Amino acid sequence: MSADELDPEDRKFLAGYDPEAYERLSVAVDVALVTVIDGRLRALTVKRPEPPYRGWQALPGGFLGVDESPERAAARVLADKTGLEGVYLEQLYTFGEPGRDPRTRVLSIAHYALVPASRLSKAPGPGSQLAELVVSWEGEEGGPAGVVIDRAPRRLAFDHARILGMVVQRLRGKIAYAPVGYELLGDTFTLRELQEVHEAILGRGMSKPAFRRRMLATGDLTATGEMESDVAYRPAELYRFTGRPG
Repeated sequence: MSADELDPEDRKFLAGYDPEAYERLSVAVDVALVTVIDGRLRALTVKRPEPPYRGWQALPGGFLGVDESPERAAARVLADKTGLEGVYLEQLYTFGEPGRDPRTRVLSIAHYALVPASRLSKAPGPGSQLAELVVSWEGEEGGPAGVVIDRAPRRLAFDHARILGMVVQRLRGKIAYAPVGYELLGDTFTLRELQEVHEAILGRGMSKPAFRRRMLATGDLTATGEMESDVAYRPAELYRFTGRPG
């Protein structure tokens, strides 16, 4: 509904409305870009160049524009910080603890993006690194996640450890019934690569024969008739997820 469609009483009310009468807060979006590399779940982090938390790792983020939806702002932040567009992007949760940002009162509408590792060869910008995610809890229990870069634990700014922990929790909860794992693979993939993605998300090993039987029984996979190439071992058959959009 536009302002022209309002009734006279509403227009009169708005003419005298003072938006400065109420204290305002800032709204930001943070994006957890997640991928799987070498069988490990990783997230893109940026080393903060200035206070607060100078030198700490943080998720890519930015403030919500007055004329932006949270989804559009998240896509903008992702494109600005990584150059990536057209990837799986989903709203995660709104983080609004009063002290989460020491500068001022800031709400963060967190999102997560799932990106195949093959699309990240040139994506990270200056100061960005793909950090390995580490969780100390099992299953879907939940809790904060840590990050490791070059085999060393790194500190996460703001409440970004909590955001990353919730991303892992969400993925573990969804992978059994939603095709989120396929968003971390290319258009074609082997069953071994698919199992690596599931194991990385779940944080545990899986029986190879049982996993393959279960995946093939879903009817969601189509054999391409092609084999992987440029490998030092016996090539495996390539599959395609039949539910992939487009």
